[in-house]
Amino acid sequence: MKGFGFGSATVYLTGGFPSLHALAAFLDDNYRTNFNIPNNWSVFFNGRDKTRYINLLKEIIIGPYHPDEVILMDIKPHEQHTAVDFYLTQKYLGIPIVALSDLKQEGKKLFYEQKGERKLIKRIYNRLIFDEVDDDANIFKDNIDIRQDLDVEWIIHPNWFYRISKYLLPILKGDCVFNTYYLNDIIDVKKSDIEKIKDPKNWILERKIEYEPVLNVNSTPIKGEIRLMYLWPDSREKPILTSNVLRLSTGKMINSQLNKNSEWAGSSMAFFQKPT
Repeated sequence: MKGFGFGSATVYLTGGFPSLHALAAFLDDNYRTNFNIPNNWSVFFNGRDKTRYINLLKEIIIGPYHPDEVILMDIKPHEQHTAVDFYLTQKYLGIPIVALSDLKQEGKKLFYEQKGERKLIKRIYNRLIFDEVDDDANIFKDNIDIRQDLDVEWIIHPNWFYRISKYLLPILKGDCVFNTYYLNDIIDVKKSDIEKIKDPKNWILERKIEYEPVLNVNSTPIKGEIRLMYLWPDSREKPILTSNVLRLSTGKMINSQLNKNSEWAGSSMAFFQKPT
């Protein structure tokens, strides 16, 4: 099985939000079943295999609790593009999938129902993207407002997405970090663009990347982006490089929303040769 390479590689921070962690283990199994992948190539890093990888996911997501005390939560989980990862997370970790609308509140405690039995929620594996919250002004009027002070733990807290992916990016500098600026610090843009933004201090501007096609299927150029995935258990001082996600696209951007009708858009995995 021949591999393919990118002309240049850029590692950048997408951070602060869960990705297709369970899907990584599933794709590794199935690619090995259907293709002749050498044993010294892997989707995992730092000497991990599927068993050690899933055990780390359990340590981070479930922690000291029983699986039925931890929920995977989204607005409409069964309608999401990432639903396959939700189902695999449930399979590998044994935690239930719960919609925001199914949460019940009593004081500061949250509950859900399972087979007619009310279950206390001690930890939420949050998969709710707040872009969807912005699109529905009534979402926390029609459902429990999870922004209030609640007696639950978050894996991870929703604010991390903004703090790491947005706020922190302009502070980071390096050869492998995209040039990113707070919008109110930029002068090399059109004045009309700035005037449209009422609060430029809350916006960032990132250097645009030109994606080079790496595959050609039925005369359609396919572009790819390798995302290196890190997990950060409480027992470690630094996050651990564990796996990767290969995003494929036929458009200018690596964005599933912009590739809905594309047969070759979506997520895959990249295999790397293990160090000798």
